[in-house]
Amino acid sequence: MSDPIEPSTSSSSTKDPALLIHPRREPFEHGLLPIPKLIFTDPTQTLIPLKQKLIEQSSSHRVNSAAISEVLQISIDHARLVLDTLASVLPSESDPLLKSKPDVVDEVGADVNDLVLFLYIQSYKKLLPRTHKDSAAVADVWPSTSAFDGYLSALSPLQLVRSNSRRFVPSQADEEAHQLSYLQKHLANIVSLLAEPVEGEGEESLVLTMEKFEHLGFLFYFGDKGSEGYHLGQYAPFFANSDPDMPAVPVPAAQVHDWVLQNIVSSLENISERISPKENGPPSSSDQDVPMADACTSTNKGSINVRGPSFIEGISKSSLIKQASDLKGSSVKVLNCHDSVIYILAPLRYATVYGCSDATIVLGAVGKAVRIEHCERVHVITAAKRICIANCRECMFFLGVNQRPLIVGDNHKLQVAPYNTFYGQLEEHMNEVGIDATVNRWNEPLALGVVDPHDSLSHPAGVSDAQAESGSHLDPEQFTNFLIPNWYGGESEGSTKDNPFPLPDIYVASQHRNNNLGEVKQLLREAPLEENKKRELSTALHVYFKDWLYASGNIRQLYCLQGE
Repeated sequence: MSDPIEPSTSSSSTKDPALLIHPRREPFEHGLLPIPKLIFTDPTQTLIPLKQKLIEQSSSHRVNSAAISEVLQISIDHARLVLDTLASVLPSESDPLLKSKPDVVDEVGADVNDLVLFLYIQSYKKLLPRTHKDSAAVADVWPSTSAFDGYLSALSPLQLVRSNSRRFVPSQADEEAHQLSYLQKHLANIVSLLAEPVEGEGEESLVLTMEKFEHLGFLFYFGDKGSEGYHLGQYAPFFANSDPDMPAVPVPAAQVHDWVLQNIVSSLENISERISPKENGPPSSSDQDVPMADACTSTNKGSINVRGPSFIEGISKSSLIKQASDLKGSSVKVLNCHDSVIYILAPLRYATVYGCSDATIVLGAVGKAVRIEHCERVHVITAAKRICIANCRECMFFLGVNQRPLIVGDNHKLQVAPYNTFYGQLEEHMNEVGIDATVNRWNEPLALGVVDPHDSLSHPAGVSDAQAESGSHLDPEQFTNFLIPNWYGGESEGSTKDNPFPLPDIYVASQHRNNNLGEVKQLLREAPLEENKKRELSTALHVYFKDWLYASGNIRQLYCLQGE
């Protein structure tokens, strides 16, 4: 190893936050696939020859589904899933793969260097959830057990999450430290996958070109503003002053390794210093996970982090709306919400819904990926590029998705249906994040295995695998439009006046039969009944409607609207 390059400061406590290295969360949160053939016990020894085989498939060092299928010995469907999943977690919007229409993705293919890094991190194990600080308060929020629990021996998704000490998702700081520790442990292997020998000097003289170094941006970024628009090379002292008109001189791989490693150590020390006060006293406002209290159309609560996701957590028996101006950043996490209706009407890159029950959640337009995990009896309505559903039960999904819905883990009685709502700015938001309304693959779910090797909470070691239960199509007779209330006149106004996703004919026909309120009113007006009989009939209908409002829980929305 050559002499390491010192970080810009020696003490993490005084280090400028803009100079701290961070792991990119997206590959770890949205890029892991439970496909056994993608998980290697010795990733370096396996991936170096696989990388060479992939390079041999294309002179441009970009590979399509067919090449991935042949080299990795997986099905063409799984190979296309690898390509689409990789595209959803790439850091650079300028990559040709992200600019491609779905029908030409295979013509463009994935960069081999990005692909091998993506394959390497398939060995990552998720951090186990932490214990909630106030388990007694949480117990009051959790719903009753599922109807399945009486006769299924396996724990339901929510029981898994709330069993024993009532565990919750890890804090942002805990997750970041876990991901950095993984990258620290595997850094030498990761660098070796990108390095190449100096011609004529053998395998021991590995170097990284600036172009290869930039691929580390798939896993790392610097600063507190997120990873968009920044090149990793501008932070590296050995590339920072390179002449843009001249090719940078390759750097010894050992030098790159030592520099990145020291930055990781510095960031881990910084995280440790931030976490320690939280364990011994009140957390700082900048790093606190703030649970959201019961709210009706509240727009000023939640945990916001410039470089991290916005949190909507702990909503119970309420309605909540968030619009673009209420969110900082382009990712949202909806956590542990119960018996509520949540509207997030904004253009997003990523969205996660975790541990929710008996709720309706509307996600505006999500241009990268949606993940729904450990939920029960939840209705999710979203326009998105792609969606992954994991370990859910009795949930219904109304989807406008450009890629096949991915279903993994232990799921039961899921239903999928075409998208069924709109709001004024929906098409504007879809265009902003790149969702094509002419392509909706809601009815083509792809089910993988029940066992998720990345998740030791849901699937302990030694559990045998089987194909996950897929989602059935919603009966067209039960399909109706979902109306989003116009709580805010200004921001919610827009050009979208109807559902932008075309409906299958059978759902259109059912919709026409079901959306007959006007016909009912007309029939009542024209009915050959005496006025007192009409009043009795009208009263009976109001009574039944009121009963339905209470039985369905929709009465809370009226209370919230009334409160406004």
